[in-house]
Amino acid sequence: MAVSDQNRWNARYRDEDVPAEPSPWLISLEMIPTSGRALDIAGGAGRNAVWLAERGLDVTLVDVSDEALTMAAETARAAGVTIDVRPIDLVADPLPAGPWDVVVCFHYLQRNLFGAMIAELAPGGLLVAELATVRNLERRERPERPYLLDEGELPTLVAPLEIVVFDEGWHPDDRHEARLVARMEAQPPV
Repeated sequence: MAVSDQNRWNARYRDEDVPAEPSPWLISLEMIPTSGRALDIAGGAGRNAVWLAERGLDVTLVDVSDEALTMAAETARAAGVTIDVRPIDLVADPLPAGPWDVVVCFHYLQRNLFGAMIAELAPGGLLVAELATVRNLERRERPERPYLLDEGELPTLVAPLEIVVFDEGWHPDDRHEARLVARMEAQPPV
């Protein structure tokens, strides 16, 4: 990611209101474990990472924005939990090494990153994603087309994982999103 992109994201986190509450959909997923390691991809100001840490997970949040990482660390401290925040350019840098019991990716589409997310999942680990689709352009100007999934595309990006939950449609916040939980096959018994 170019420095100009990092500056743009820093300005957004500095100048705009960003959601502070965790995703209601994420909270509704009873299958999210209460222990283990979690990775929040492009986790921004930490709304989901802090919730995962409060749930009992050891959480690492990666993002390109220094401003977002500072906000995430402060939010975690205020909540009485610890999260590991790491400045990572997801376009150029590798993901932190797994294995991860949970990987969450909300509102950040980088198609070629899915293989790396899958490779870092622990046996039985969950990949949780919520991403906007091209239908958003019917009602919104952002995100722009390169950052939108085609309809029905998300399950194809997580092959060969087992699809546990998949939903695609208009949601209460007037966004057309694909929501998915996929599981890495557990290791066969010895």
